[in-house]
Formats: sequence, structure tokens, C-alpha cells
Amino acid sequence: MTTHDNAAASRRTGGYANGRARRQQILDAAMNLFGDVGYRSASLREIAARVGISHPGLLHHFPTKEALLLAVLERRDEIDTATLQEDSDDGVELLRRVIDIVALNTHRRGVVELYTALAAEATSATHPAHDYFTQRYRHTLAAVTRAYRLTHEQGHLRDGISPAAAAAQLVAVMDGLQLQWLLDGGRTDMTGVVREFIAAQLTVAL
Repeated sequence: MTTHDNAAASRRTGGYANGRARRQQILDAAMNLFGDVGYRSASLREIAARVGISHPGLLHHFPTKEALLLAVLERRDEIDTATLQEDSDDGVELLRRVIDIVALNTHRRGVVELYTALAAEATSATHPAHDYFTQRYRHTLAAVTRAYRLTHEQGHLRDGISPAAAAAQLVAVMDGLQLQWLLDGGRTDMTGVVREFIAAQLTVAL
């Protein structure tokens, strides 16, 4: 490879790295703005201004507002999936991982604001994230139900508790706690409440 070829390869590598960094900046800015004002009120021009690029420059990375929204949501899921892996057959361990996600959320207010605002907006069938949230809730309920079912099969769930009902209750508790936490400036102990909620259903210590 010639010196010219090496220089060209170096420029391409640097360009890719810069492109990834810029894309991440756009996602962070969009996440914050969507959380602040909601998806419908946010504008691509405002997001571009926050990043310090032109509107056409933003469209180079995300050609539509819907594409940007879905990328933001996928980014959140990447973070959560890394914490709540479904590669375990230990129900109690899976429930511990749910608590880990709640603890993680206490350090990312912007993400919680975004999710809470968008989840409310997306109840409308015309919202671009409606299908995403419908599928996400279905997946979340299935994953948490599996954790409770495994816990029951292993003899660690208290008598009379239905895994499906417990899962629905836990998801509702988590969503409600997030709203309280946002409204009271983070004073609500989301992690502690969720831990107590789950612990009260088990016959073993968390």
C-alpha cells in the first residue's frame, strides 16, 4: 500500500469515527429535547442548533424526524438490554436485573423524561412510535412474566401470586414511580420501592 493509500485510509477511518461521534451527539440532543417538550413539539432545526450543525447536516444522518425518534428509542433499548439479558433460567436473578435497570434510571433523568413523555403521546395510533411502544410493552411484560414464572417453578414465589398478574403490577409500579420521581425532583426512592415490592412476593431473600 502506498503512502497515498495509507493517507486515504486514515481519512476514511477518521471520517467514520467523526460520523459516529456526530450521530451520538444528535441522539443525545434529540433525547433531551424530546424529553423536555415531547416528540410532536420538538423540531429538527432546534436539535441541529443544539448540536451546532445545519438542518441539512442533521438530515444527512437522519433523513426524517421519525427515523431520529426510532434511533433514540433503539439507543435506550441497547442500554437496557445490556443490563437485562434473558440468558438466565434463575427467576430471582432476572428479577434482580429488573431492579438494576431501575437503579440505572436514577442516573439518567433525561432518558426517563423522554420515555415518560413519549409513552403518553404514543397511545395515539397515529403517533410514529405507537407500534414501537406497543411491541415494547408486550416484550417487557413477557420478559417479566417469564422471570416470575421461573421464580414460581423454583418454589420461590409466595402462594397465590400469579406470575402474569405480578408482572403487570410490577411494570405499572415502575411506570408510576418514574412519574413520581420526575415530579418530586428525584426524591422518590424508585429502587428501594421496587426492591420492597418484589421482596414481598418472594419466599427467599433478594
